[in-house]
Amino acid sequence: MQLEIVTPDKKVFQGEVSEASFPGANGAFQVLKNHAPLVSALAKGAVSFTTKEGKQSMIVDGGVVEVKDNNIVLLAEKVIS
Repeated sequence: MQLEIVTPDKKVFQGEVSEASFPGANGAFQVLKNHAPLVSALAKGAVSFTTKEGKQSMIVDGGVVEVKDNNIVLLAEKVIS
């Protein structure tokens, strides 16, 4: 799957991932390959994902995530770390 994480200032991450977890507004959720299409608001919390190099994570301060056709786009209000 392709994951793209973007803030109003810059592109934070773009690359191939095998899974990704998000802090949804109504609770955390995970996205795996061939996930159903989804649009969700995000709360402040940890976004984590697994690349070939291993697991990575960052803290986002809200935003929106869209999942469609094995492409994930996260529009974050702010990435804290």
